[in-house]
Amino acid sequence: MNLLEQAIHRLDKLQQSSRPLAFAYGVIKKFGDDQGGSLAGLITFFGFTSMFPLLLLVVTIFGSIVGASSSITARVVNSALSQFPILGSEIANNIHALHRKDPITLAVGIIGLIFGSQGASQSSQYAMAQVWNIPVVERPGYLTRLVRTMALVFVLGIFFLLGSALSAFSSFASSRFELRAIALVLSVLVNLALYLLAFRILTPKQIETRRLYIGAAVGGIAWTLLQLLGGYLVSHELRNASQVYGFFAVVLGLLSWIYLGARILIYSAEINVVAARHLWPRSISGPPWTRADKKVLSALSKQQDRLRDEHITVGFDDDKGDGQPT
Repeated sequence: MNLLEQAIHRLDKLQQSSRPLAFAYGVIKKFGDDQGGSLAGLITFFGFTSMFPLLLLVVTIFGSIVGASSSITARVVNSALSQFPILGSEIANNIHALHRKDPITLAVGIIGLIFGSQGASQSSQYAMAQVWNIPVVERPGYLTRLVRTMALVFVLGIFFLLGSALSAFSSFASSRFELRAIALVLSVLVNLALYLLAFRILTPKQIETRRLYIGAAVGGIAWTLLQLLGGYLVSHELRNASQVYGFFAVVLGLLSWIYLGARILIYSAEINVVAARHLWPRSISGPPWTRADKKVLSALSKQQDRLRDEHITVGFDDDKGDGQPT
């Protein structure tokens, strides 16, 4: 064993002997096993293409109810766009409600927007099934996923309203530290609730709701911190990129922001899985593989079941021929 292998072996023993380190590495390892970066990229692409139809849908519906020029409509849209620091104002200038005197034409337009805005939800549902290693044959069908997409759109609409009210309160509280602290706590609570509901809608029904609490808490807090730091991060990146890319720097900044949010979503889901299935400690250098390693590798193989009468079994050389991971 050379010096590098010895160093890796010592590091492996250290992280396996420490519960916090073992759990953290288990989450990182599971993220890699599930190709979490690719899943986040998939959500980013469909999130980018779905965001504008979704915003247009919100503006159109609120515009039809309270008037397109109403302050309520403007506040709801600004609340939604406040999730994207610096970039929100650029997007707001290019979002306008559908204007059709013919109710049938307007209804067709709204239906088109609904289908156009479901890409992010569909890709997120796929990502949750992958993260939990649900066999293909047990995953929800298209109609079930479509219903869940509608439920997610409804939930997002409710939270847009909550965000609008919270934004108004934050503006009022900007001059007092106590009120700013209350606004921050409320923002965290809103994000925690949003993550929990989103996880429940996106995650296959086989997974119990109580398995989603830890990831929802981590995701809600991480998203709040990202919002607080986002203004600096995005403005810093745009300041450098705009000199080279001009207007396209806004698009690049928006894609980067969505990608960060997608990674938070996937990592939070991985935390749920690792905690629920006790998928730690994991081996850095293996073999020998730990019990958690075998459980993950077995689940990755078994999730390829595509037929009711198809059953994939997994065995390891040190399982003494019983065909089951130890």
